[in-house]
Amino acid sequence: MVQQVTNGIKISVISNFEGTSYRNYRLYYAFSYQVTIENQSNDTVQLLDRYWKIFDSLNNTEIVEGSGVIGKKPILKPSQIHTYKSSCFLTSPIGAMKGYYNMVNFSTSKAFKVYIPTFQLMVSSIYN
Repeated sequence: MVQQVTNGIKISVISNFEGTSYRNYRLYYAFSYQVTIENQSNDTVQLLDRYWKIFDSLNNTEIVEGSGVIGKKPILKPSQIHTYKSSCFLTSPIGAMKGYYNMVNFSTSKAFKVYIPTFQLMVSSIYN
């Protein structure tokens, strides 16, 4: 698990290898990741959109941007937690992801970024 706190918002990420998949006659490695967003600040905040940079060991980089996370724009009051699970496919068995969320503080109406720490995506047999 990796963790990082930005402006009182704690991000924790756990990733898992889910197996392989063939799409368009090409082998892909499937990974899931669970993100926990914890509001440790004294203000209510809302996640507006996301930015991901996905790397794999074949030097491929994919940028994923969009509104909210898995179709939601969670509002977090102080001490509240939002957890979601998502996935990605790589063309190699080793990779990494990092990014940020654009959020807004309801008390100040100011937008701010919350950074998602770099986490590894690795086929479990590589560990051995």
